[in-house]
Amino acid sequence: MFSPRPADTESYPYLRAATAGIRHHTRTLATADTPAPAPADRLHLDVLHAHLTALHQLLDRLAEATRPPHPAAGRHLATAHARLWQATAAVHDAFHTLPPIPHSTADTECRPERLPEGPPVLTICQRHLAAGHTIRRKTTPTDLNTPLTGHTTSCAR
Repeated sequence: MFSPRPADTESYPYLRAATAGIRHHTRTLATADTPAPAPADRLHLDVLHAHLTALHQLLDRLAEATRPPHPAAGRHLATAHARLWQATAAVHDAFHTLPPIPHSTADTECRPERLPEGPPVLTICQRHLAAGHTIRRKTTPTDLNTPLTGHTTSCAR
C-alpha cells in the first residue's frame, strides 16, 4: 500500500517533521526490547497536550479557510476540530490524575525538564484554557458531547 505524496516534496516540511517525530516516538514505545512501555508521566502528557493544542489551532484555521469555497469539506474539518478538542481535554484530565513530579528540597536549581507545581498553575492549564476559548466561540456544548455516530464520508477516487 502506498501513501499519496504531494507534487512538491518540500511542502509543509514542519508538519511532516512533527508527524515523523510522533511516529518515531510511537515506535520507540513499542520496541520489542522493552517488555512494556513505561506509563505516561506528567511531563510526557504536557508535551503531548502542547502538540494536540497546536494541531487544534491548525484545524481551526484550515476549517475557516476551507469552509467558504468548499462548505462540506469545511464542516468535516470543523467536526475534526471539535473531536480533537475532546482528545485534548482527556489528555488534560489524565495529566491531573497523575501524581505530581517529586521535588527535592535540596535542589533549588531551575531545570527546564521539570514542571512547576502549584500556583501559578502549570502551563498545561494556561494552554488548555486558551484553546478552550477557541472551541467555545465556534461550537456548542451539545456539539462537543454528540457522539460521532451517523457521520459518514465516502472515499472518492
